[in-house]
Amino acid sequence: MRWDEDSSPWFGDAGAVNVLRLLMVDDHVMLAEALGAKLAERSELWVVGHCATSDPRLSDVVRQAKPDVLTLDVEPAGSAAGRLVTQVQRIRPGTAIVVLTGTREPDQAVAAARAGAAAWVPKERSLDELTEVLLGVCRGRSWYPPDLLGPVLRELREDAVRAGQRDGPLDVLSDRERDVLTGMVNGKRGAQIAAELLISAETVRTHTRSILAKLQVHSQLEAVSVARAAGLRADEPDPAR
Repeated sequence: MRWDEDSSPWFGDAGAVNVLRLLMVDDHVMLAEALGAKLAERSELWVVGHCATSDPRLSDVVRQAKPDVLTLDVEPAGSAAGRLVTQVQRIRPGTAIVVLTGTREPDQAVAAARAGAAAWVPKERSLDELTEVLLGVCRGRSWYPPDLLGPVLRELREDAVRAGQRDGPLDVLSDRERDVLTGMVNGKRGAQIAAELLISAETVRTHTRSILAKLQVHSQLEAVSVARAAGLRADEPDPAR
């Protein structure tokens, strides 16, 4: 972990340059520092520091660095990509988050978008493209690569439709998460739910973690209790569908 506490933006005769504070969060710190050195050549960007995604001091670094824009590699977080973005958002509300990563998993992109990531930039993109995105998100723009934009927009549209059609504690769940929760209410194990929904057991575990987080409960038993209170009964279809 390294963040630049002493350096400051350059001030010329005409006054202060409008500089954006950039913090880079990536487990490949050496690569991030090399990229940061290139980005720092742009007068609009001030690279205030670097930090590993897995660094336990991440929260403190974000608070101290006070970035306007932050690049974040979500690949180490796996299925918890959305929670990682949310964590950073809570630490520093208003900071524009640009996911800069080597992964192209649609589920991670959707989770990041839902959590508020303004952009998703694959690491193979050029320095000029990355710079344009970093400057753009600070002006309120968003950017996702074409191959991920479709799934992201589709899921966000479905979220909006569900929000307009439903009224209850289960509204926050996706259709697939509701399917998994229905299986839990029916007393089925993860392997049974996976077989019925034609998905992997790991995907069921991922959906289960998401269900617990969204319902703000700590166990499957609590999730089932919330579902039953919302009208979901064993061997009955989801009442909201």
